Amino acid sequence: MLIRYKRSHEKIAMGLLSFVPTEKDLKKLQQTMKDYEQNENRQLYLWKQGEDFIGIVGVSIIDQDLVEVQHVSVNPSHRQQGIGKEMIKALQQMYSNAQIKPSELIAPFYEKCQSEQ
Repeated sequence: MLIRYKRSHEKIAMGLLSFVPTEKDLKKLQQTMKDYEQNENRQLYLWKQGEDFIGIVGVSIIDQDLVEVQHVSVNPSHRQQGIGKEMIKALQQMYSNAQIKPSELIAPFYEKCQSEQ
């Protein structure tokens, strides 16, 4: 289940985002978190399974008709189980009135998810 990011989830969110190759550097990761917290057009969602947060997805809301997926990350011990695909599906339901497109970074994963539906 996707849950909107709250400041109380900051450490968990940073941990999950740190698995994204472009977010390995601490300063870059901190800036990304700051962007999600301060920019109302950027939203971060955590994926909760049972009692644990095991995935994260971040989007930029371009306008009411277009949402761009910026980040997708799943805890390595939970990969290859379809969780990333489930997060994308949940986003599509959440933003059902908008077109969802991937950023350049996410495009290969996103297209794989679409081809498996």
